[in-house]
Amino acid sequence: MNAPAPAGENHTALTTPTPAASAPAAPTSASAASASASAASVPAAPAPAALTSPASTPPAPVLVAVGHGSRDPRARAALARLLDRVRELRPGLDVRLAHIELNAPLLDDALAELAADGGRDAVLVPLLLAPGHHVTHDLPAALAAAPALRARVADPLGAHPLLVEALADRLAEAGWTPGDPGATGVVLASAGSRDPRSGAVTRRIAALLGERLGGVPVLPAYASAAAPTVPDAVRALTARGRHRVAVASCFTAPGLFATRAAADAPWIASDPLGAHPALARLVLHRYDRARTTLPVRELAAV
Repeated sequence: MNAPAPAGENHTALTTPTPAASAPAAPTSASAASASASAASVPAAPAPAALTSPASTPPAPVLVAVGHGSRDPRARAALARLLDRVRELRPGLDVRLAHIELNAPLLDDALAELAADGGRDAVLVPLLLAPGHHVTHDLPAALAAAPALRARVADPLGAHPLLVEALADRLAEAGWTPGDPGATGVVLASAGSRDPRSGAVTRRIAALLGERLGGVPVLPAYASAAAPTVPDAVRALTARGRHRVAVASCFTAPGLFATRAAADAPWIASDPLGAHPALARLVLHRYDRARTTLPVRELAAV
């Protein structure tokens, strides 16, 4: 008795006749050739559709870019242009903007909308330069308020070569030229935080920018919560004989802090990073790293 064919196998196998007990004489060479030609002319039976359809893959997690928020109307527009660049680099990816405060949509509202939209997976990418209260407290608190949402929190943008590329380009756009290497210096202006890890990351960014600029001294300075201030850093460089001091704006978007830092520049000040192509690539880098290496709902270790 023949065993039944396994489910899903090519059904043409079920119609093949069972050979007789006494096999007929072998065909002549001419009849063999004719049989071969006839078999070649018959197309193979198609496999069942279930075997040929590719397995469906779940959609990529939503990228929720989280900005701080600002009363300066230019800030939200700058972040919107940055995310347009991210979408150009990754067509089809669902990219959304949220803010910690001051601007809509607020992060809590954005996460509630995601949870109501079928509970899509998400990766929160802070558009912040270093760890601090917003990254270590506000983002996890927002996730805790949306327990039905599967989400990860990526690292802040941080001390990465792509960030340094954007900073150097913005300085060049502002008119940076090395000139006399003994007379130039740069103040790296950022928001500031009481978290000691934030200062360590900012100092690392300053060191990398100094290397990128050919060994020019770059001093970190802060708009709030930490020292030195931008004027203090300018005076420190001037005391070392650096009379051509530029301010590099280490801010993702225009706002009060960036405006104040630029006003304290004795020579030139660069624009905030905004929609720089390298920053868009860095946002995607943080997103990809978080979605492939972090457990769901775990805060990235900085």
